[in-house]
Amino acid sequence: MTELMLPIMIVVLASVFQGTFGIGMKYVKPMSWEAWWVIQSVVAMLLFPLIWALIVVPDLFIVISAAPMNEVIAGATMGFLWGIGGIMFGVSVGYIGMSLTYGIVMGGCGIAATIIALIQGADSIVPASIPYTILGLVLYALALVVVTIGGLKRDKKLAADGKELVGIKKGAEFKKGLIIAVVCGLLSSLLFIGFNNTMGIGKIAEAHGAIVRNTALARWVVVLLGALIMNLGYAVILLIKNKKVIAENTGGVGKALAWAVVTGLLWFAALGTMGQGSAMMGDIGAVIATPIFLALSLIVSNIAAVITGEWKGAGKALNYVFVGVALIVLAAAALSFAGTFKAEESAANAVAPTEINKGTLHD
Repeated sequence: MTELMLPIMIVVLASVFQGTFGIGMKYVKPMSWEAWWVIQSVVAMLLFPLIWALIVVPDLFIVISAAPMNEVIAGATMGFLWGIGGIMFGVSVGYIGMSLTYGIVMGGCGIAATIIALIQGADSIVPASIPYTILGLVLYALALVVVTIGGLKRDKKLAADGKELVGIKKGAEFKKGLIIAVVCGLLSSLLFIGFNNTMGIGKIAEAHGAIVRNTALARWVVVLLGALIMNLGYAVILLIKNKKVIAENTGGVGKALAWAVVTGLLWFAALGTMGQGSAMMGDIGAVIATPIFLALSLIVSNIAAVITGEWKGAGKALNYVFVGVALIVLAAAALSFAGTFKAEESAANAVAPTEINKGTLHD
């Protein structure tokens, strides 16, 4: 357990970045959304990950060129499909706010990521872990329902009081935002699935001299290539179609531009450090790191949402979010505990051959 403390602390740090990056999406105006998204995407999915990887991974391009083609294609494809969810995340924040978007997306992502990971690793499932895995999935599903109810109650109360929150829609548009967030959560899991299926690239990076935690950066470069193609391509098409960089003839362009850069930096700071923590955990990183990351980032995002006034005047509706966050934390704990069974089995299998060899030598 002591060996897991440092990587867990790194994942905790990543959660802080993840939980706060969405704040910048509330400050797009006076720029058009598509212009703002171009800048954010280039920083988050190209410049920052590539520069970081070039610094810490020796022979980065040689590593990637030597990578198994199936991992490169799978990783980039998952990144591309996640890109659809990434765009929907930005849209959803504009409809229902940061707090609800995070809650719904993190819950949906946790469910989908766990199920896909179970399907891919069906042959290595430890029977003793199954009850805890099911418990984690049920808690994630309950959290999704509770957080959504909280959002609907907030919408209803604000409508009754005749109040309005900046950046949050009401009525039918609010419900549309909820649907977008749910779909986004399901697609968001593909980013982690893509990363978890590029371990071979990490081993090649390690062979070229990269320390274990930094091998994650080489893997992210591959996965985010697909994400960049989707996000940048979509935003550029809209930019060309609408022919608007500035949506309003007002000041504040510099502030919006700065927020686009900061958002991009925080977004990949989250993924980069989470990947480092996961890589340090070894094979169980894919099982333990993701649920911890999702749960803690949700806590941070809700604290930020309360501070920025998203739940002002919402009354008791905020309690539903607190309950939802608690359920996701419990779900993450259950799934992480389920992952320890795999770790124990792997350790036991590693010891057994050694003992057999010792016996053979004595004979």
